[in-house]
Amino acid sequence: MKGIFSGVITAMITPFDGGVNFDAFEKLIDYQIEGGADALVILGTTGEPATMTESEKEDTIRFAVKKVAGRIKIIVGAGSNDTQKAVAAAIRAEKLGADGILAVTPYYNKCTQTGIFEYYKSICAAVHLPVIAYNVPSRTGVNITPQTAERLADLPNLAGIKEASGNMAQVCETMRRIRGKCDLFSGEDALNLPILAIGGAGVISVASNVAPKQVKLVYDCVKSGDFKKANELQDKLLPLIDACFIEVNPIPVKAACNMLGFDAGVPRPPLTELEREHKEVLLKELKKVIK
Repeated sequence: MKGIFSGVITAMITPFDGGVNFDAFEKLIDYQIEGGADALVILGTTGEPATMTESEKEDTIRFAVKKVAGRIKIIVGAGSNDTQKAVAAAIRAEKLGADGILAVTPYYNKCTQTGIFEYYKSICAAVHLPVIAYNVPSRTGVNITPQTAERLADLPNLAGIKEASGNMAQVCETMRRIRGKCDLFSGEDALNLPILAIGGAGVISVASNVAPKQVKLVYDCVKSGDFKKANELQDKLLPLIDACFIEVNPIPVKAACNMLGFDAGVPRPPLTELEREHKEVLLKELKKVIK
């Protein structure tokens, strides 16, 4: 399944003030739409779903779908280390009006490649929505190999693979094997440009929480063939991207949203607030990009 999602897809933070701060969330959604984002991921890793209640997750999906009102697409994070829970989360997202599912690989259990395939097969069979598989072995402990990606691409509603392995040789081989079957998305902001250059359909970006216009400009330049301009823009963005990952995501990007005045709150434990010395680095780079 190709061509369902493309462009800049922002992996949204979830602002907290005890519960979910929906006033701040509304402003963040407006900022993304005004900045040219093509879709939003709600309850992805950056949204901290691991520390949210099921009720909070449902309320957050409902709010985002109602607020966006079809202007851009809403993709809901629904992965788990339990296939049954992932399937149930995907079904819930579909019932609540999501446009797609982003499902991270099963984590901690460290299943085989066959287990990964069966996991996505179960999710895809449970819903009619397009599903994006999310490969981030640094967090999950398992890796979607290019060979498994090729198998996944044959699932009828597998719309793409979000690649955050950090291994460009693997990314290129995955692209070779899935090209023409489903889409590839960058899941690592520092690699947005090269992944787009080899045919990636879009980027699922953390940095676009704070710099949606700038991330979109890089995408537009690559797609129009202006690689000179794309490289210039990405060169300017890279120090901010590095600062957005100076501590584990979403600690820095949440701090950056606060710096922009969005009242994003702080991450939920066991994540902590950004260290003071890192705040200085982040603020310095943020000021260079956001005028």
